[in-house]
Amino acid sequence: MENRVDALLVTDLINIRYLTGFTGSNAALLVYAWDSSEDRTVICTDGRYITQVGEQVPDLRAEINRASARRVLEIAGEWQTGRVGFESHIVTVDQHQGFQALKAGLDLVPIPGLVEQLRMVKDGYEVAQLRAACDAADAALATLIERGGLRPGRTERQVARELEWLMFEHGSEAVSFETIVATGVNSAVPHHRPTDAVLATGDFVKLDFGAVVGGYHSDMTRTYVLGRASEWQREIYELVRASQQAGREALAPGAATKAVDAASRKVIEAAGYGDLFVHGLGHGVGLQIHEAPGIAKTGTGTLLDGVAVTVEPGVYFPGRGGVRIEDTLVVRKGGPELLTRTSKDLTVVD
Repeated sequence: MENRVDALLVTDLINIRYLTGFTGSNAALLVYAWDSSEDRTVICTDGRYITQVGEQVPDLRAEINRASARRVLEIAGEWQTGRVGFESHIVTVDQHQGFQALKAGLDLVPIPGLVEQLRMVKDGYEVAQLRAACDAADAALATLIERGGLRPGRTERQVARELEWLMFEHGSEAVSFETIVATGVNSAVPHHRPTDAVLATGDFVKLDFGAVVGGYHSDMTRTYVLGRASEWQREIYELVRASQQAGREALAPGAATKAVDAASRKVIEAAGYGDLFVHGLGHGVGLQIHEAPGIAKTGTGTLLDGVAVTVEPGVYFPGRGGVRIEDTLVVRKGGPELLTRTSKDLTVVD
């Protein structure tokens, strides 16, 4: 095991799910080095999950104790483990002080983000779940438009709730995040929350939403025009679409994340609207809606084959309106795999 520890204490529930499949709301996991002479990996949860832990993690030793992290550290001390890494980006100061108070003869070593690094690259099963989540979102949006659900006179909240319900009807087990429906001037707010604002002819309507399948999240944004599109709306829409295409085409194993952001951003900057693209280009997606890597001006590192990311440039005119176009993709040799398939052509909804 790297980082020169004998074992790793995992307390982040998403990381525990990734490593074991356990989905309870209380757990701690003690993972020993791969070359350990004895299989000592232990999961601990509380009495609510006795049946669930047996079903989801049948191959691991399970301890039942509400103080799950404390219990697995006690076991590590009994086994004279030595150096134990812990998720210092998750553990609070109070929790760490409690660990130290055990006096179990352990040397606790901060190791932030280790499991998150493993989670960045998706295997075939994970991509299949992401693909299914994207399919559910695509189908829900298509149904919404076919039913006439995106029309003048409806409120943002009405559209958001219907779109969310349609995702459930098409196989989603949850929504990835609070659905964004932003009409008219509200479309200029990147993360606008739906209100009772009424959709009107001539409005931009921005929808940012996602479905969850098997714990994996999709993320997609589409921007429509109701009734008729003005010249400025067509111009800005086509600019954002060109920027989004440039960002997608820059995705490749080995590409620097900040270079991918730059490829998309320079299209908007060249048109004189760089100051209206106010956020990063994208982010990783998987068991959480926002995962590593971040794709932004300040991004660090390079992309790996199999990383799932979003590409989502936007241009926002305060008090007037804005456009964002977003896809979920998987970085591949030879070009990214597109998972969100709804058309990105400018669509005027009658």
